[in-house]
Amino acid sequence: MGADAFARGVETLLASYRAIPDHATVRLAKKTSNLFRRRAKNPYPGLDVSGLDRVISVDPDAMTADVAGMCTYENLVDATLPYGLAPLVVPQLKTITLGGAVTGLGIESTSFRNGLPHESVLEMDILTGSGDIVTASPTNENADLFHGFPNSYGTLGYSTRLRIELERVDPFVKLRHLRFTDIATLQDTMDRIITDGSHDGETVDYLDGVVFTATEAYLTLGRRSAVEGPVSDYTGSDIYYRSIQHATTSTPIRDRLTIHDYLWRWDTDWFWCSRAFGAQNPKIRRFWPKKLLRSSFYWKLIALDHRYDIADRLNARKGEPPNERVVQDIEVPIERTTEFIEWFLETIPIEPIWLCPLRLRAGCEASGADDASGSSGDRPWPLYPLEPNRTYVNVGFWSAVPIQEGAVEGRANRLIEAKVSELDGHKSLYSDAFYDEDQFDELYGGDAMRRLKKQFDPGARFLDLYAKAVKRQ
Repeated sequence: MGADAFARGVETLLASYRAIPDHATVRLAKKTSNLFRRRAKNPYPGLDVSGLDRVISVDPDAMTADVAGMCTYENLVDATLPYGLAPLVVPQLKTITLGGAVTGLGIESTSFRNGLPHESVLEMDILTGSGDIVTASPTNENADLFHGFPNSYGTLGYSTRLRIELERVDPFVKLRHLRFTDIATLQDTMDRIITDGSHDGETVDYLDGVVFTATEAYLTLGRRSAVEGPVSDYTGSDIYYRSIQHATTSTPIRDRLTIHDYLWRWDTDWFWCSRAFGAQNPKIRRFWPKKLLRSSFYWKLIALDHRYDIADRLNARKGEPPNERVVQDIEVPIERTTEFIEWFLETIPIEPIWLCPLRLRAGCEASGADDASGSSGDRPWPLYPLEPNRTYVNVGFWSAVPIQEGAVEGRANRLIEAKVSELDGHKSLYSDAFYDEDQFDELYGGDAMRRLKKQFDPGARFLDLYAKAVKRQ
């Protein structure tokens, strides 16, 4: 991108901020989003971030990159892979932005060893509610903002530049798909892999899983490889998640992908959600343009459905009830994974579901900001307070269930929220949430948020987190 182009992008952003009336809520002017919660329409112009969508520079020796806040991971990976480098965590969908993953969280199969995207940020420039751009790092005068920014979803400001760590990657990834006939054994195996960093004598660099039913579930173990050889291609007629399935529990199925295709293995079919649009039907897929086999295009179809209620209208014609959208990622401690999954499969009729283990990075507890978290620093990210030295499992499920006649709004989502809280877990806030204000305050760092809002958004130019995530204002 270059420093001059980045500077022009920042000036455009600041000019758009100054054009928003003082009494108006400040929002982004983005036309696309990876959020699933509906938002009230903004009658005022938004922040123009169009000039902040690229990598600024890559330092291959220091293994760092300076990245504009609205740069997508697709652009970020394209800039780093030629150096044999990649971000420490690359979320599954190409159009997720680095700034979005930091302020709204992200996860992937390196998270069991690299944590979450915000943990590899070294410093960032943030446009605050006062209209100033400040630099925040773990140790400078804005350390409170640095630690409070993750999971703030734009309620504390928007990142314009982020300096991130990178890690070395090999050109290929060797995969092993292990089948399990019960979730408890899968949980125990996952726990051992995370502890040992290996399985059956082979290093594990990437780890995630898929549950198809209570008796058919898989862990996928990835290992870096520099060895040339044949690779699979799941960007056309073949479908990645179907390649995981096999009949034997005694011998894993092996596969190989390029590192590029591995990082984007889930994007082609949006995990398995492309089936809702017919894209997995062989007769339709044959004619489906390959460039439209990607999550960003499915998002456009989802937007049309939201705008015109297409699915509910079709259900009504068939005499079926409308659907409740159940699109969530939650985290529970690894020892509660079996309990949650078995409850979920019995209660919420959605399959498959995705599993992704995570741990906060080693040593993160030493970097906490005492006065932001209100603690001794043992929970360094106060708005999403996962415990250091504890393994969690992200469970992702993205579909809909029939609305029961007379049921409270969001019945299925409310059940999930209650179960996750019972199991000492959390859920991400990119989709619908139904917590009351006291629950939300306790789960998502209410005291820390109020202190940060007072300091960095004294004029309340941005919405508060409850209004944005639950009230969907």
